[in-house]
Amino acid sequence: MSLAILIIDDEPYLPHQFARFLKRHSYDVFTESDGEAGLAALQRQTIDLVLLDLRLPRLSGLEVLSQIRKFDVDIPVVILTAHGDVQTAVAAMKLGASDYLLKGFDLDELLLVVQRAFETSAMSRELRQLRKERSDNYHFNYVVGHSERMREVFDLVARVARSDASVLIMGESGTGKEVVAHAIHEQSARSTGPFHALNCAAIASHLLESELFGYEPYAFTDAKKQKRGLLELAEGGTLFLDEVGEMPLDMQAKLLRVLETRSFFRLGGNKEVTLNVRVLAATNRDLEQAKADGSFRSDLYFRFAVLTITLPPLRERPGDILLFATRFIADFNKTMGRNVHRISPEAQRLLLAYRWPGNIRELKNVIERAMILSSSEELLPVHLPQEIVGQTDPYSMRLNDPWEQWLNTRPVGAISLDDIIARFEKHMIRWALETAKHSRAQAAELLGMTKVDQLRYLMKKHNID
Repeated sequence: MSLAILIIDDEPYLPHQFARFLKRHSYDVFTESDGEAGLAALQRQTIDLVLLDLRLPRLSGLEVLSQIRKFDVDIPVVILTAHGDVQTAVAAMKLGASDYLLKGFDLDELLLVVQRAFETSAMSRELRQLRKERSDNYHFNYVVGHSERMREVFDLVARVARSDASVLIMGESGTGKEVVAHAIHEQSARSTGPFHALNCAAIASHLLESELFGYEPYAFTDAKKQKRGLLELAEGGTLFLDEVGEMPLDMQAKLLRVLETRSFFRLGGNKEVTLNVRVLAATNRDLEQAKADGSFRSDLYFRFAVLTITLPPLRERPGDILLFATRFIADFNKTMGRNVHRISPEAQRLLLAYRWPGNIRELKNVIERAMILSSSEELLPVHLPQEIVGQTDPYSMRLNDPWEQWLNTRPVGAISLDDIIARFEKHMIRWALETAKHSRAQAAELLGMTKVDQLRYLMKKHNID
């Protein structure tokens, strides 16, 4: 992808000489002879750097710079000035110019200043991107867990990050697919490049093409200036297509061509744009079924599914529920200025009993709601929504707190400490098995056991089937 430079200078020959030289170094170059025309060009098409003469007809260079900064604070502007205007050039630097060149410079000096301006601008963008990612509450820290399935996900993320192949991330809504995509990007060789995400289900089908490919001026009625799509904006980095299973068939065909040729055209354009982007995709649909019913192209599926990561729903790893809840509490303590330290045992039991159809996202919302309603250091059942408090799972009706149940069934008279421990141990195992829907692996996780064999031994010891 070529970077675009706009030269605004009213001299008759020099701008064209500069343009020819910069084009030989693979830049796209445009020239305008006055400030108003230059500002119009900036509104009309995407420009990456401006070479601006201070002495212009109608609008001065300083006035043009001031106007540029009103609608684009990031674009680098290099001032071209004569020796007598050095003080004005310094004033331009204070207004946000990146650098200045005293006229009489040679072309190699021009190239050096242009390259330096681009490098400085790129570093500024990367810094903003890093700050944005670090401030994002929904970070890779939330793709955590003690379960065996999540440890497999961690290992797979680390392995696929080392390649540049497409990855298909599958899982129910709210399981953290975008967070996994972020993690792959951050651990890859593209980590210093940008990360952009597009939810294919959240945007109208007729807008999806322009969001991906961008467009040229007047490509359609409302296209007043050139716009770069996400494929270009993600250059050197990663593009994440969420809910790709909802993409219309005609767009699937166009996306397949992009992935195969590594190039595309903006809407209304005739200049091919080359692509250096890794594309990750995610879906909560059954794409095998979608292929069978004709709503998803099999060739695109196989292009994406070079590597596949499947995220388990939260209900299949109950041992992670309280771990996530603790992470969310710590984050909301910071953002809300709270000091919540714990979840009451009864509230914990309700959280573990719930099926979590909205997965991690739903759990995060529940914890946020509870912290808003709570005025103490502890989250209680009263702070939880009715669908969690009033759930009627058979085991939650039958089985109360194991300690309370033992107290209600303890024998009268003296009892040894070993018997107390054995009885309580037996109730805890039954509680864990019920909570995990009789999955021994998940019950072992709830009890903090690293191996299922430990649970099997105790089940045998207490004659629990």
